[in-house]
Amino acid sequence: MTRSTPQKKLERIREIWPMLRKLTGPCRACGRACEVDRPGGVQGLCRAMSSAGKEVRWLSAHLHFGEEEMLVGRGGSGTVFFSHCTLSCVFCQNWNISQQGQGTDHSWEELAEVFLRLQDEGAENINLVTPTQYIYPIVQALERALQEGLDRPIVYNTNCYDNAELIALLDDVVDIWLPDFKYMCADYGQKLSAVANYPTVAKEALRAMYDQGAAVRMEHGVAQKGLIIRHLVLPGGHAGSIEFLNWLQREEMMDMSLSIMSQYHPQYQAHRYPEIDKTITAGEFNAAVDCAEKLGFKAVIAQRML
Repeated sequence: MTRSTPQKKLERIREIWPMLRKLTGPCRACGRACEVDRPGGVQGLCRAMSSAGKEVRWLSAHLHFGEEEMLVGRGGSGTVFFSHCTLSCVFCQNWNISQQGQGTDHSWEELAEVFLRLQDEGAENINLVTPTQYIYPIVQALERALQEGLDRPIVYNTNCYDNAELIALLDDVVDIWLPDFKYMCADYGQKLSAVANYPTVAKEALRAMYDQGAAVRMEHGVAQKGLIIRHLVLPGGHAGSIEFLNWLQREEMMDMSLSIMSQYHPQYQAHRYPEIDKTITAGEFNAAVDCAEKLGFKAVIAQRML
């Protein structure tokens, strides 16, 4: 399956506008479903809010070379780091952005200009990092940028706490789904990220992403379309890594790319939780990688131990 052309994306955006408006005001874009009137300028549980002319906040927008190789290519990933987050992870390495909301408010028109600038600078893709709380102005910006010549794969870089209805709406708008599946246990989702229903919501979101075409299609060494699931191994098995991999196999979700990450270090408020106030061991990480390979996943990306 090839990625959507700019014209196909534009047609899809025009088709989904009524449904997207209903999904974001009252807002049900993420698993919290706090139902605030986001287009009306009301702050949600994610702490993001918008007002006329200042609909979206981000900290930085630049070429990023620290993503998976298939996203970086030669030009780098055109990454926009949006402020705030639908989760409240106590160990977040970008807590200044996600929890404190560092960044500057902009209009959706300015965001469209950023997308085009990143393309002009040689970006291999447009990488939307933690976008769900701003999905309405993001789609507005994409529509404008597509009209003005944007033609790069769109990457949806998310914590996976997304309403499956939103994922379905974005079919043919998003080319590459990049979810970071965090927990198999709802108790850890509540304790470490302040959401009670993380596994239920995230599993439904993953299924919706998978249904849009999982196997990653490459051109010139760069991903163009497909699903890349990230999973961060946590100390003491608190992410449920082995259980997660077995669940994927039972669901017959085996042909996407699976990026197993070793980069966990206790940051932000992790010192308050003894069970995660430590780095992972090589044994914990290798157990997850070995499990993925034994289960028969077709494309495993194992991050080097830091």
